Amino acid sequence: MSRLTRMAVLAGLALAAAAPTLAVADPIKIGVNQPLTGDVAASGNYVTDGAKIAADQINANGGVLGQQIELIIEDNKSNPTEAVAVAEKLIGSDEVPVMMGAWSSTFTLAVMPKLMEYGVPMLVETSSSDKITTQGNPWVFRISPTSAMEAKAFADQVGKFNIKKADFLVVNNDWGRGAAQQFGDMLKEHDVAVDEVETMDPAAQDMSAQLSKIKASDADTLFVTTGVEQLTLVLKQAKALGLDKQIITTGGSQAPDQLIEQAGSAADGSYHLLFFTPWFPEAAKNPDVAEKFVAEWKKRGYDFAGLTEGFRGYDGIMTIAAAIKAAGKAEPEAIRKAFWTVDVHGVNGDIKFTKQGPEGEESGQSLPNVYVVRIEGGKVVEPTL
Repeated sequence: MSRLTRMAVLAGLALAAAAPTLAVADPIKIGVNQPLTGDVAASGNYVTDGAKIAADQINANGGVLGQQIELIIEDNKSNPTEAVAVAEKLIGSDEVPVMMGAWSSTFTLAVMPKLMEYGVPMLVETSSSDKITTQGNPWVFRISPTSAMEAKAFADQVGKFNIKKADFLVVNNDWGRGAAQQFGDMLKEHDVAVDEVETMDPAAQDMSAQLSKIKASDADTLFVTTGVEQLTLVLKQAKALGLDKQIITTGGSQAPDQLIEQAGSAADGSYHLLFFTPWFPEAAKNPDVAEKFVAEWKKRGYDFAGLTEGFRGYDGIMTIAAAIKAAGKAEPEAIRKAFWTVDVHGVNGDIKFTKQGPEGEESGQSLPNVYVVRIEGGKVVEPTL
């Protein structure tokens, strides 16, 4: 190496040493509090898969505020006490400025005092209890419908289903009891009598006693509210008992394809209220968004049955990202205020928040779309009523 070449190399090394190191911005953390194991694990994992699709899409398009987002995913084990522990970890240890969770109304209600205590907003993607947005918690923003909203949306269908008297079988928690109350009130307003109202523990696997009482009633329709795992058992046991009633499920967490696979012919003839119908994405409020989401879900090899839940995680993370962008910084109070300004074109429809709850302490509630499908001959079809 010549003397001039050596001098040039040394000069280059000196310049490199003197140049400032380009800092890579830390990612913006988003906490995800979901049931990944336990009684309702299927639903929690589907929601989480949808959240991952949203995060990857956001990051592939440059992230938010010039930073990538990072999902900090924790398992609440289908348990309200664990849901609170997860929230404590996400806020205290991981220092997330915003969360999504916690699937069940019972889990979400358990977590809500922590949002107030620490001043961290949470996007509620699934829970339907009316109490969530009426208790006066300004850190809560929900994109799923309340049981009252779902019942109101179904009210126009009551005559088409020719319902004269109804029974209820619901999971014994805030979600199930709230659904029975709201749908029961709606039916009575439409001159439909309500007879048996039976509950089942979230972990129960034998519902034959409740179903026997319901079989003995003279109601023509049975409304069922629970997660897909327990619903599968209900349908099988109802068929085994020869229960001959119109079955309609509420809550949007039924995964009809999973019911077809696991309950077989016992699922035939059942109707299901959903908030996304992936078999007919062209019928969605925003078909371009819905079709793109379904295509990516399939590309990843995720279980098609999970799409009826997975969209919740997708819409939730997209809405959180929009709030962070509108806030201009990843700080809890700024994000909370920015949630009131978002207008997101989601899979379910357009997401923007209206106020619910005591004046000055309102929670945010969007106005989701509700659909009805029927399982017929081992396939999901649009009902002809």
